[in-house]
Amino acid sequence: MEFAVRPVAVVRNSRTEAIDDQWNSITSTIELLDGVPSTSLIGLDTFSHIELLFVADRASDVPPAPWSRRPRGNPEWPEVGIFAQRNKDRPNRLLSSIATIVNVRERAVVVTGLDAIDGTPVLDIKPVFTWSGPQGPLVTPQWSDDLGENYF
Repeated sequence: MEFAVRPVAVVRNSRTEAIDDQWNSITSTIELLDGVPSTSLIGLDTFSHIELLFVADRASDVPPAPWSRRPRGNPEWPEVGIFAQRNKDRPNRLLSSIATIVNVRERAVVVTGLDAIDGTPVLDIKPVFTWSGPQGPLVTPQWSDDLGENYF
């Protein structure tokens, strides 16, 4: 079974390499592509955060990426499967991120905290509702907390 998707926007920012840390220091503009009407952003300015689905179009290790590995190649962290980590080298190169809205313009959304590089195709933009996050306690292994220490 195959699905076709098309980008609706593109990321514009100063980061040209997928460096793993300090994403909060980057301000990104999500620019709508031609054919996507500006009316698609009506009401988005009433939200504080958006979730973006995007493609790691320049990931180098796919296909086929290893189905398991040590996150960031760190020998102190356990080997875990691709579905137990969030790296860019994924089976379908699909990534998601929640970003903070700085402002909404006629054909763009300015955000911080988006871990996508300049030119990344955006497949979808969704508002984050108070009820759409995790339900109940969030449980994660220590290595993932260590990995994320300087991520944002």
